[in-house]
Amino acid sequence: MSAKSMDLAWIVVKDLKEAVKFYTEVVGLKLSEIHEQFGWAELAGPDGGSRLGIAQAQHEPTVAPGSNAVVTFSVSHIEQVVENFLKKGAECVGKIQEIPGHVKLQMVRDKDGNYFQLAEMIAK
Repeated sequence: MSAKSMDLAWIVVKDLKEAVKFYTEVVGLKLSEIHEQFGWAELAGPDGGSRLGIAQAQHEPTVAPGSNAVVTFSVSHIEQVVENFLKKGAECVGKIQEIPGHVKLQMVRDKDGNYFQLAEMIAK
C-alpha cells in the first residue's frame, strides 16, 4: 500500500485565529473548516486545488511554529500502511491519532528529519 494523493500541506502557528484571518484576508483563501477544540483549520483557494491546514502550536508539539510545512498523504487502511512503513524502516512519531468521525493521522519522519503525515478520512 502506498499514498493515493497529496491533498494537504499544513503549517504550525502561534495563534490559530490570527493565522486564519491572515490567510483569508491577505492571501485570499477561503475557510473550509475550523475545529478550535482541536486547534485546526483548513483553507482552500477559490478555484480548489490542495488545501492549506493550520495547526495551533499547543495542539501540535512535534513541529515548531514557522519551522516548515508538513505534507499530508491520503491513504486507505492507515494501520496497514503504518505497519508497512515500519517494516521498511520509516520512523513513526507517536501513535495513530483519531479525530472521531473525521480522520485518522500518523506523523512520520524521513531520514533527513523532515516530517510528513499520513491521513485516512473516516467515512461518515
